[in-house]
Amino acid sequence: MSQTRGKYDFCIGLVLAMSSSIFIGGSFILKKKGLLRLARKGSMRAGQGGHAYLKEWLWWAGLLSMGAGEVANFAAYAFAPATLVTPLGALSVLVSAILSSFFLNEKLNLHGKIGCLLSILGSTVMVIHAPQEEEVETLNEMSHKLGDPGFVVFATVVVIVSLILIFVVGPRHGQTNILVYITICSVIGALSVSCVKGLGITIKELFAGKPVLSHPLSWILLLSLIVCVSTQINYLNRALDIFNTSIVTPIYYVIFTTSVLTCSAILFKEWQHMAADDIIGTFSGFLTIIVGIFLLHAFKDVNFTLANLPVSLRKDDRAANGTLPSTYDCFNHDEESSACLGEMQSTESLSARRNGSLSAF
Repeated sequence: MSQTRGKYDFCIGLVLAMSSSIFIGGSFILKKKGLLRLARKGSMRAGQGGHAYLKEWLWWAGLLSMGAGEVANFAAYAFAPATLVTPLGALSVLVSAILSSFFLNEKLNLHGKIGCLLSILGSTVMVIHAPQEEEVETLNEMSHKLGDPGFVVFATVVVIVSLILIFVVGPRHGQTNILVYITICSVIGALSVSCVKGLGITIKELFAGKPVLSHPLSWILLLSLIVCVSTQINYLNRALDIFNTSIVTPIYYVIFTTSVLTCSAILFKEWQHMAADDIIGTFSGFLTIIVGIFLLHAFKDVNFTLANLPVSLRKDDRAANGTLPSTYDCFNHDEESSACLGEMQSTESLSARRNGSLSAF
């Protein structure tokens, strides 16, 4: 009976995590469009410390969408382990990339489509190998986990690093280095996930009729969550306002997920109860997602489709076999000489670059 209940909770957590990704992925687009509208109006941008976005309804729509996603995500942590829920945030990257191509005029080329496929496959592998049993089921157990020396050291380091980034590094390099604001969001997010996990357990015990509201830890977790989420929203808005959505989203996912997996390993110790093949499968799925996200955005500006592939292959084969027309043949056909010479020059340039010749530049 207990095993059946565990699988049922696992499935509920999985569905909630996927729904969360859809809402959160859409929220990036809505908030970005709101920020772009404000920029066109000449309002002080969020990246410069402005808060004019609070008067923009599109930004609020994005915030509500993100809120719905976070609620679903909140509930997912109450039913499934963080090792499963957090990596599935890759689906929000897919949703964001697909919607960006429709609403932000950001093209999704062949590399992007392959990246989407790899992200889906990686997420599937992680779902198959993720731990399906909860390690913390009561608030007292959560209190004991939070008092573990390993987690106390981890939380202290996160707070110190965040304060340094906010007050020292941010004012100097936040406008030019994309990692500054995203790192603040990500490392603080690891603590917010821990708070969400604890509050999820609190709510489950509350519905079970236990007097959890009188426990000080419940209110500490709630207050900590409000502070963490407020900080995340503030600095995520700055990153979105300054840098391209297609760059912010994948980098945020990778750093945030890595931070949460580290926090989960220290706090909940879910990895200790996983078989070796499941650990390898989980890491393999995570790395597959990272590769997919890299392909999705690294070659974003390259205009390359499936229709271009045979043409590119034919040109490479002709260049390798030396079957491209000679200069003599080009000049014997005046009407085609210009195009022919252009093809020869581009081919010679490509060959020179492959051979390391600087003359091609």
